[in-house]
Amino acid sequence: MEHITIQITSGHGPAECCKVVARVQEMILKQAKKLKIQIEVLENISGELNGTLLSATLSARGENLSFIKEWEGSVLWVSQSPYRKFHKRKNWFVSVAVMHETEGPQWNPKEIFFETLRASGPGGQNVNKVETAVRGIHKPSGLQVLVMDTRSQLQNKKLCIERLEAKIMSWQTDHRIAQQKDQWINHSLLERGNPVKVITEKL
Repeated sequence: MEHITIQITSGHGPAECCKVVARVQEMILKQAKKLKIQIEVLENISGELNGTLLSATLSARGENLSFIKEWEGSVLWVSQSPYRKFHKRKNWFVSVAVMHETEGPQWNPKEIFFETLRASGPGGQNVNKVETAVRGIHKPSGLQVLVMDTRSQLQNKKLCIERLEAKIMSWQTDHRIAQQKDQWINHSLLERGNPVKVITEKL
């Protein structure tokens, strides 16, 4: 199942662009529901005027989310301003950015491959002749941890599982932070010209 985050932003445009954000959100929600795609509004940042949005963030899940391709990019809405009666400008741009969510490796102790080896002391001295050191490798991610803290293989194995889990959790946190950073960059970017979609309808 695919999972995407959809962001619609006015790119700090005037009230008319903020109105377009709200209208485009309505159209995408209606289209997704017609296609029986699970979609929800994660966040709406309201504009200064009633019925306007600075930005909107949606989340969609489904087997085939190809419908969003027709929206991804710069969208041009052609309409007389509903707020400035004699304003000559009729072209209002908004940006639709799509981020494909990638799930990080899920924690499952059964997916760890263990290796035992002899622990070595300072200068290459043998701590003991028994293989008490344990290396744990999380197969889905390739992340690994080597533990030789104690003379007990069982205790080292337990420590290995704990440290490997912490390492996986840290990886997932860093991954989410990077995704959120990309989201905020998309909030501020708006490419005008060469729109992927042109809508001619009264705002």
